[in-house]
Amino acid sequence: MKPKKIPLFILLAIVLLNSIGFSIVLPLLPFLVGKYLPQQQVVAGMSALLSIYAACTFFAAPVLGALSDRFGRKIILMVSLLGSAVGFVLFGIGGALWVLVLGRLIDGLTAGSISAIFSYISDTTEAKERTKWFGYVGSVMGIGKIGGPALGGLLGSISVALPFYVTAFLIFFSAVLVYFLLPESLASHKRTKRIALNSFNVFSHFSSVFRLPGVALLLGVGVLFYIGIGVFQFNFTLFLKDVYEWSPALIGSLLTLVGICEILVRAALLPRLLGRFTARQIGIWGLLLMATGLVLILSGVYVHASLLISLAVVCIISGEGLFEPTYTGRLSESVDETQQGTLQGVNQSLQSLTNILVPVGGGVIYFYSAGWLYATATMVVLLAVVIYARSMPAIKEVHSL
Repeated sequence: MKPKKIPLFILLAIVLLNSIGFSIVLPLLPFLVGKYLPQQQVVAGMSALLSIYAACTFFAAPVLGALSDRFGRKIILMVSLLGSAVGFVLFGIGGALWVLVLGRLIDGLTAGSISAIFSYISDTTEAKERTKWFGYVGSVMGIGKIGGPALGGLLGSISVALPFYVTAFLIFFSAVLVYFLLPESLASHKRTKRIALNSFNVFSHFSSVFRLPGVALLLGVGVLFYIGIGVFQFNFTLFLKDVYEWSPALIGSLLTLVGICEILVRAALLPRLLGRFTARQIGIWGLLLMATGLVLILSGVYVHASLLISLAVVCIISGEGLFEPTYTGRLSESVDETQQGTLQGVNQSLQSLTNILVPVGGGVIYFYSAGWLYATATMVVLLAVVIYARSMPAIKEVHSL
């Protein structure tokens, strides 16, 4: 292992711990919320908690990204991890619904870990290597998604609160690793010189980023991608329950395929493709694969076939695994190293915005027709293909915000 790569492997270990932690609590959320709400209100309660987190992240992520450009990635990453740890401790303590809301508020307002991690990678790698490392981050997350839910179910059988304390410990331990083992990636002479009051205005960051023509188009592609994958993420299990009448065990076994695909595509396939094709080509193929998977689910509305659904999952997750790292890599190349945090924060904020809007808008469309929902998602992703193919040549030089 080359010495300069050691911090990146430490970073991957931190991502793995966090992915396991977040995956541990997923199966227990309905049961925890069910302690404070009637059964018929549990879904609404969970949606409210997710929306609160996404709304806080929308406002906080660009600000935290800008702060990382001024004070460095390490301190912002630590603050974000500690905020998440406190949020999950509050979930474990519980006692009232407002305590869960407070936990989500704290976690959301300190949610800058993803943009800090991506900025760290951008600081410490050559442009041609970034897409590969962004892919590794996704594959490590996939590993956590495979083992985490099973561990969460085991711990939850002992106590519903226990998985939340375990997750808090794992995230806190990650913060300790950052403090002791992870060197700062952004040299002092490359940081922004000052923080103005306007730096705490999220919309000022959006304005400065979207004034860059090529970057604006690229972020637009990202929004379309997040909408397409968001439809799959929020609706697919409900689709399998309603249309195919699958049991939770059968759905869980199919979701295991998601984690396996993420690992294989991002860690094994993507690095090989990057040696033969351009990131632009790979990104377009990824979006086309996603669109193919959504069409297969659309077909599955009218032709019930488990093989069709399984193939759809492989196409969508493989497409996501090919597009997202190339998109993030290209995004990181579009501004200089002093503004990586701001740009990555805006991107994370846009993702949070889609996490708020997609469940609401998608739920309305799904109420009328599952077919219309997946037809809409397909058209959105195909639109992303067209814009992505046209926007990539538009970004030829590094911009300074």
